[in-house]
Amino acid sequence: MSNLFIIDLEGTQMSAIEEQILNHPQVGAVILFTRNFQDKEQLKQLTASIHDIRSDIFIAVDQEGGVIQRFQRHGFFPAPALKVFGDAYDLNPATGIALAKQYAQKICEELLECGIDLNFAPVLDLQDERSTIIGQLGRAFHADPTVVGILSDAFIEGMHEAGMPSVGKHFPGHGRCEGDSHIAYPVNHDSVTQLRQLDVKPFCDLIENHRLDAVMAAHVLYPAVDSENPAGYSTIWLKNILRGELDFEGLVMSDCLSMKGADIGDMPTRAKRSVEAGCDMLILCNEKRDVLLNFLNTNAFKQSPASEQRIDAFKHCMRRFSGSAPVSLSRSVVF
Repeated sequence: MSNLFIIDLEGTQMSAIEEQILNHPQVGAVILFTRNFQDKEQLKQLTASIHDIRSDIFIAVDQEGGVIQRFQRHGFFPAPALKVFGDAYDLNPATGIALAKQYAQKICEELLECGIDLNFAPVLDLQDERSTIIGQLGRAFHADPTVVGILSDAFIEGMHEAGMPSVGKHFPGHGRCEGDSHIAYPVNHDSVTQLRQLDVKPFCDLIENHRLDAVMAAHVLYPAVDSENPAGYSTIWLKNILRGELDFEGLVMSDCLSMKGADIGDMPTRAKRSVEAGCDMLILCNEKRDVLLNFLNTNAFKQSPASEQRIDAFKHCMRRFSGSAPVSLSRSVVF
């Protein structure tokens, strides 16, 4: 098995043990955080050193805009939270759509300039103040799923024009439930009909229009659909609904397996259950370096040929692997 795990780094430079981890065949990508960033030049050196060791893996980050921007200041453009585009849409739909595309392209071009291959975006959750981790932070475009679909489509168009694939998150929707899956076990108690008409709709619309390259599964329980398993561990959600009913052919990622909402046992159990449920790649962060290396060396997880093919196809949506150049964007974008 290869390329299964998306792992993190502890600091602004790689340690010797992290070089060993990076060379492990089960590692397929690196996710960076604020702790890995000082300024653009340092970031370029870090990403170059990663690619020097493993040119076949990709580097990702959460650079949504607003609060969730791992790289802020020190040369990076301050992008607004996604809710700002929804507010603009309410005033003038054409303006909201245009801004969503422009900002997405600008964000991704900056990341590509620094050697980042992927932005985990856009958020397709619905704006709802009950959610401390989504709504209260303005991370969602809008409360109306149709508007979320429209603005996400524009955002993805900007990403694609920059040369970066899209990752819709958090399937099937994290916005309309209380609790933060980083520190709790969120539950959405809505009916199947409500979930389909609201939370799932943006994913459905974008998949139907062939706009989503990847989907990140939520660590949220939806008892009306699967009373036992959060979506990231649910074959009902990932295989029956996402693959079967919605006919999604792209990559499926877990959210971070170290999160509280993912706590169904030890790490080998979490990884095994994620793969069995239908995840192609798994995010694993915040483990001690020796523990992570030992985990990789002592556990092997059966990955389907179809999953390996999806990983390869996903990488070739990225500019560095496909060789396509981004469309230049004026730096005079003003909100």
